[in-house]
Amino acid sequence: MIMEKIYDLFLFMGQSNMAGRGITSPRWPEPAPKAVLGAGYEYRAISDPEHLHEIEEPFGAAENHPEGIFEPGMKTGSLATAFVNAYYEASGHSVIGVSASKGGSSVRQWQGKDDYLTDALMRLKRAQEYFKCRQMVPAHQFVLWCQGETDGDLGTSADEYKAGFTHMMDILEENGIQNCFLITIGEYNGEKGYDYSRIRQAQLELAECDPRVKLVCDAFHTMKGRGLMKDEFHYYQKAYNEVGQAAGKATAELVNGEQI
Repeated sequence: MIMEKIYDLFLFMGQSNMAGRGITSPRWPEPAPKAVLGAGYEYRAISDPEHLHEIEEPFGAAENHPEGIFEPGMKTGSLATAFVNAYYEASGHSVIGVSASKGGSSVRQWQGKDDYLTDALMRLKRAQEYFKCRQMVPAHQFVLWCQGETDGDLGTSADEYKAGFTHMMDILEENGIQNCFLITIGEYNGEKGYDYSRIRQAQLELAECDPRVKLVCDAFHTMKGRGLMKDEFHYYQKAYNEVGQAAGKATAELVNGEQI
């Protein structure tokens, strides 16, 4: 079935709001959606590298590498399934998704120096080898990225963030990634006074200046005002669903229009 479809490979990369910390509440009871049949598959590079699995939430829950991206029991519901459904509906392309996100990670830890990018590249290489052995050729290889809250906490400058991101993107491009579809970060929802606006603005500038980087959703920063944040950093599942759906539709429109 999968070989009769056009499919695109996506690395889901970033920190906890890409990994997914979604829950429901009486006010926000909306759960993560079920995957549309044929819309997407998870390639589990760590736990089951010989098979594809239908996309389900919590996406990536089994993908814990003790020497790299490791957060057992922390993934509760992500934007991945909503993204995959919307992308498939708008593009007709099935998604092969690889979980490669680590909560609390700064851009400095995505530089390919025995860090989280190193782990993500290992996962990407395993996926590429899986496809090659089965004579499967994805139409595209992309990254979906959401990260930056930790850099706001650390006081990372805009220039440092952009330099680190660009270096990361250079390495990803060298390994077959064509584009990074960017979901910007939101606001801090606590008492420590962190300001994420500088990092969000740096991300918007990256999307304006680097043709490899495409902004596909800038909605997380609206969620605090709507009461959709469950704690200082994370969101109720409804917010992840909305962002995933918007990002999936926008990404498909860019791919359909060959703006990649």
